[in-house]
This record gives sequence, structure tokens and C-alpha cells, in this order.
Amino acid sequence: MTEQMTGRKGTAGPESPAGSPAPPASAVPSPRDLAARSPHRDAPRAADHSPAETPAPAEHAPAEPRSAEAPRAQVTSPSRVQATGAQALVYALERVGADVVFGIPGGAVLPAYDPLLDSKIIRHILVRHEQGAGHAATGYAQATGRVGVCMATSGPGATNLVTPIADAYMDSVPIVAITGQVPSSLIGTDGFQEADISGITIPITKHNFLVTKPEDIARTIGEAFHVASTGRPGPVLVDISKDALQATTEFSWPVPFDLPGYHPVTRPHARQVREAARLISESRRPVLYVGGGVIKARAASQLAELAELTGIPVVTTLMGRGAFPDRHPLHMGMPGMHGCVTAVGALQQADLLIALGTRFDDRVTGKLDTFAPGALIVHADIDPAEISKNRRADVPIVGDCREVIADLVAAVRAEHEQGRRPDLAGWLAQLNSWRSTYPLGYDQPGDGSLAPQYVIERIGKIAGPEAVYVAGVGQHQMWAAQFIDYENPGTWINSGGLGTMGFAVPAAMGAKVGRPDACVWAIDGDGCFQMTNQELATCALEGIPVKVAIINNGSLGMVRQWQTLFYNERYSNTDLHDTTSQPENEPKRPMGTRIPDFVKLAEAYGCEGIRCEDPGDVDKVIEQAMAIDDRPVVVDFIVHKDAMVWPMVAAGTSNNDIKFARGLAPDWGGSTE
Repeated sequence: MTEQMTGRKGTAGPESPAGSPAPPASAVPSPRDLAARSPHRDAPRAADHSPAETPAPAEHAPAEPRSAEAPRAQVTSPSRVQATGAQALVYALERVGADVVFGIPGGAVLPAYDPLLDSKIIRHILVRHEQGAGHAATGYAQATGRVGVCMATSGPGATNLVTPIADAYMDSVPIVAITGQVPSSLIGTDGFQEADISGITIPITKHNFLVTKPEDIARTIGEAFHVASTGRPGPVLVDISKDALQATTEFSWPVPFDLPGYHPVTRPHARQVREAARLISESRRPVLYVGGGVIKARAASQLAELAELTGIPVVTTLMGRGAFPDRHPLHMGMPGMHGCVTAVGALQQADLLIALGTRFDDRVTGKLDTFAPGALIVHADIDPAEISKNRRADVPIVGDCREVIADLVAAVRAEHEQGRRPDLAGWLAQLNSWRSTYPLGYDQPGDGSLAPQYVIERIGKIAGPEAVYVAGVGQHQMWAAQFIDYENPGTWINSGGLGTMGFAVPAAMGAKVGRPDACVWAIDGDGCFQMTNQELATCALEGIPVKVAIINNGSLGMVRQWQTLFYNERYSNTDLHDTTSQPENEPKRPMGTRIPDFVKLAEAYGCEGIRCEDPGDVDKVIEQAMAIDDRPVVVDFIVHKDAMVWPMVAAGTSNNDIKFARGLAPDWGGSTE
């Protein structure tokens, strides 16, 4: 077996063994039982147990609190038997807890599909494009906390997975991508449908493997799940040559791991935690700056305890939405390029930032050298490569956010017992003043047409905080982040780091498969929708009743917004509709994209298609969609094309220059000093 290890995977520390044995063959385990446990868990990480200690199965709980998962089906494959490499692959997937694989068969991976047909544990979902398989695996992983699995053949099948693998890498999502490869004798010869997918994905995988021997397949699958889900989660690629799948080997389980050098640190250093608590006790304008790492560590309850103990205001990034309830009085909103004024101002005026599971992304910081100029930085992250990468940390803390926050709570309590508690009344009064002065809002179009923000706001109100919302990329993504209240972790799924158009429909499909009892809404744009809408056929045939809201403004909305603001309204190649269909002398109402007709397209795919153009019909249409549970629903909302996302910090400028509307900036006067 040949391995490739690249990128952000290096974490050093003595806390965890290089590998753990798999659980017994009597039942399908959760990934945690193999040490390839979900990063969303209620017990210590498997890496904190000795190989002899196999933890109890984890609750299937994507958000806190959730009920325990129903008993999983029993493993029927043997523990030790002669098998082909393909059979060993399927048996190993069953052992590590995989219950769903999204994929498309093809020549090189075809041997794996034959034994997959016999599995009584694994459901294979035949997608219409490999990109859909990858995004579905991501949606499944984000919604459930378990490892998502996708499968493709060699060459173009594998390269079609590159975008979703990169997407998962940027957003730290645990997926395992399994690809067939040409026979080992043809590797490097430019054989038919050969592509060096291991080499191609080196920069965008946490770890990848090229397997050319059948006896290595089972162990590699165990290691892949372990690496994907421990430490900082991420995608792992397993590329298996066709001859390895066809050859015979002895399958045995459990298998020992062989991952020298892979020792992710989960326990924070006590002295650093105490120093962070001291800074908190001395601060006057602290902010809890919370990212997606808190959700992945399943630390929402610990975060709430810390915030309420200290009274420190909280901001949640785009990837951290839902980590702290929007309705909580200490929540100041989302920061960043399209964050609210209060959250952006809080970061800029803070004297201490407690950054938890976040990476100081450029969309949050704006011009980096002007970001939070007066703040000391406490930065906690499980990936040491992120510490001080963009902003120097005064107190660096490497560790799992759940454990870091729990220890920080204890350390802060000790400070309080010594009488060291900051007075934050003036700071909170200042933030609440900004919140009341500069609330999120939008204008209703003067022609009586639909405001896209209103549509999304009403979906959130009617579907409620228990629903799962999956967004594409662009204006609709930002409005969904702004105008839906997120009260629970695991209810907001989007492509944050890579910004992948076409993400929403397949990711919503994966989320619905992982959480079949949840209401899943895909909030998509007419541009994004046309990139992956073929997966509606998968949803219809596989009985996956997602609901899709197309925010149809007839253009590539976010690009058009930039053309309006920065390119003198020269709309080069952003119109997606026929601009000549209405007579010039007649009043023009929004038409949206009509080629294709999304209602007819939905019906052609076996879905329910509905169109909404009148503000008075919005609630009725959403309720109609909510009432349909036996097939996917697509609602084509025709909205005004000139709606913009505000507030906005223009790229490359300081957060101090935020505009809450076009040409209007907040007055930062009266800030607490």
C-alpha cells in the first residue's frame, strides 16, 4: 500500500494512541466505537481510551439535545473469512458503521459494486453526478455528525469528486471518498480512464491512500474513518486498484492501525487555560468569537455555560451558526463581510477575543491589520496549524473545543471565587445600543414584487428552528444566514470556505438521508440550482422528500451586486433570463429565470413544482410545501433582481468601514473605553 499524507494533518502530542482496534462483530458500531467516532459525541474521544477500552455506542445526535439513535442493524458479514478485496471493502465499511454510500458505478470500481448488492447494512444511493455524491456525503456528515461516504470510478468519476472533496476540506467535514483505480500494472501508463487522483487531491485531503494489495483494504478503511473523524475532521480519499478489488485475501476484524505520527491532541494545557481565565477576569470588553469547531466538537452546551457564567457577548461565524441560540440576549449575531453591525463592531472594539474553533478567516477579519486592533487574543483550536496563522495568539490553546471550554468554565469559576469578576455592564449596554440602532432589515420592492429576504424569513418562521436549512452560495446564502433564527447546532449547513455553487440540492439530499425525520429545506439560487438539480431525480426515485426554495432573481445575484457597486452597473454575463421578452414601454415585474421553467422541470423529475410571485401567497405556498412529505417539492419564488445583501464590508477594506445600507455607515461614537 502506498500512502499520501498532506496539508493540515500534523498534530503532535502524547494523548492518543496511533490507532484503536475495531469493535466486535456482533453489531454495527458507531464510528466512535472504532476510534473513528463521530466528532459530535457525548463521551470523551476514542483517542483518549486505551486500545482495550471500547466505549459504548455514541448517541446519534446531530444537535443538542437529541434523543438516542435507534438500534442499528446487525452485522451479518463474518469476522474472519476468505474474501475478495471488494468483499473486504464492504465488510470493513459495515464494521466502521457506514450505513449509506452515495455513488455511481464504473469500470474500475465495478468489482466493489457486486458485493455491495448483498449488504443488508449499507444502503447505496445512486446519484446522477459524482459531484452530487460528494456533496451528499458532506450533507449527511454535517447533519448527523457521522462520517459521510461517497464512491466513484477512476478517471473522470474520481475527478468529479475533486470539488466536493475540496469543499469538505475547507469546512472540516469528515467524509471518506472511495475511488476505483485502473489495475496496478497500468498505473502510470496513461491507461484508459486513469487519473492520479491521489496526487490530484494531495492539497485538499486530510490524508489519502493508494491501495494496491487486497490484504490492505480492510485496515485502510478503518484508518480512513479514524483519520477523517478524529482531531480536526476532514476528507480522506481511499483509491483502490481494480486488481486489488478482484484478488482474494483473508478478511479479519478487528484490524490494527498503522498511523505513525498521527496523534491529535484533545486535552488543552492547563496553564494556558488558567491564563485565558485570568485575561477574562481582567477584561472590560471581551467577546466570545465562535466558529464551526464548536459545533463539530459538540460543545454547544458548554459554550452556553461559559457565556452565562461570564456574561460575555457571543458572535457566531457563518460556519458557527446554531452553536449559540440566536434568541439568547448575549448573542450579538454573525460577524464578517455580511455580518450584522453589532457583531462586527463588537470584534472591532473588543479588548479581548476568546476565539473558539475558528480560524480568523478573511471574510470575518476584513483587512487583517485593522481587525480588532485593541484586542488580546485567546485562540483555542484542535488544529495547531491554525494557531497564530492569521492573527498572533497571546494565549494559544490546542485542544478539542468541548474540553477546552469545560476546563475554561472551571478556571473562570476559580477566578470568581477569588473575587475577580469583570464588570461588563457598560460594554453590554453599548452593544445593545448598536443592536437597537442598526438591526438587520430590508426594503420591500416598490413594484409589489417579492423581497427575497421576506421569502427566506417566512420559511424560517414556518418551518421553525428544528428544521435543517441547507444553502447554496451567493446572496440567498447570506440572507438565509441572516434572516433565519438558528437555535440548535446542526441545523445550518452551507459551503462556507470554498463557496461551492451547486452545493444545496445534493447536500440537502444527504442531510435528509441522515435525518429522515427532520424537515430539510434547501435554500438555493436560480444559478446554483442549475448546476446540480439533476439530483432531484435521485431524491424522487430514492424517496428523499427534500424541499427546495429557489430564490429566482433571474441572475447570478451576488456577482450582479458587485457589478452594481464596483463595476458601474455593467452587467457582464450575469443575466440568466431573457432580457428582451417584455416590451420596453410596459411596467416590468420580475420574471426570474424561465428557461428552464423550474416548475415543469420539477414535475419532469417526479417532484411537486410550485411557483410563487405574490407576497400575499408566500405563507400559503410554504405551508403547501410543508404538507407534502411523499415526494420532493420545488418552489420557484420569483423575487426582485435588485435586492442586495446588507450590511457589507467591501473586500480588502477594514471592518470599520462596514455599510449597513448603500452609502450609509454606522456611527461608532460612544463606544465604551
